[in-house]
Amino acid sequence: MTKIVVFSGAGMSAESGIKTFRDNNGLWENYKVEEVATPKAWKANPEMVLHFYNLRRRQLFQAKPNTAHHLISKLERDYEVTIITQNIDDLHERAGSS
Repeated sequence: MTKIVVFSGAGMSAESGIKTFRDNNGLWENYKVEEVATPKAWKANPEMVLHFYNLRRRQLFQAKPNTAHHLISKLERDYEVTIITQNIDDLHERAGSS
């Protein structure tokens, strides 16, 4: 069986409406990483850190797999597909990828 490897990153999820960290109007334009993504930030302002991550979780729950997610999952019908991604969402799985 033919094998296909898919490398997936932030752009894949961005198409589903999940904000990226580094793009224009990305998350790091509105937040400083050291204020929301470090143990020191948690100690200094846990409310802000919780707010930041609760917004991320809400965005993940609202996002839906996009056309690319579905097309990749359809490849599994005829090929052995391995998806390598740094994304923490489950959009590939929700689209049907194993």
